[in-house]
Amino acid sequence: MTIKAQFESLNFETMAVDEQLRRSRTHAERMLTRRTVRDFSPRPVPYELIENALKVAGSAPSGANQQPWTFVVVSDPEIKRAIRIAAEAEEKESYQRRMSQEWLDALAHLGTDWRKPHIEDAPCLIAVFRQAYGLTLDGASGEERRIKHYYSEESVGIAVGFLLSALHIAGLATLTHTPSPMQFLRDILKRPANERPYVLIPVGYPAEDATVPLIEKKSLADIVVWR
Repeated sequence: MTIKAQFESLNFETMAVDEQLRRSRTHAERMLTRRTVRDFSPRPVPYELIENALKVAGSAPSGANQQPWTFVVVSDPEIKRAIRIAAEAEEKESYQRRMSQEWLDALAHLGTDWRKPHIEDAPCLIAVFRQAYGLTLDGASGEERRIKHYYSEESVGIAVGFLLSALHIAGLATLTHTPSPMQFLRDILKRPANERPYVLIPVGYPAEDATVPLIEKKSLADIVVWR
């Protein structure tokens, strides 16, 4: 059966060029201050800031509009502790046995190791899961049926970008944490078999004495080709 597409009028704000440039410059200036933070304050984060950022993430484009993502927000200290213990176990194994010397050398200037206190220090964690396939109940048989998801990896990556931007614009600090493997996240957070851990994002305010590595970003000339 072919489903006929339905459409509605586009809600689009047309602006004068001067206003476009003003907004563009303001947004660029703000986003260029974003840094990955590992030193968090215990100061609580207003619930609405997280909720609004997740609304933005959930609006991201996705393959066939299937929205193949689940965001699990964790503030319970016991669950954060369990996640930290499991993450550090995997990271310790990686730093001591799995990573090549080349990989370790590439990380050296960032000063990271297997210890991840920020998982507990940050008042909030957002665990992002990719839905490898959808699940629905067959109306006739009542049995669970799989739905193929298209471009789920790319879709979730875009949503995470939206999320990080929205959190930064809201005045919050973040870290993208991807210990490998991350099966422990699905187990601890009791997620279904169709969900794959994608990234763990500690969220909060920086500690007063927070520091970040002295790094540089590539220039536009290094990353952009104009034709």
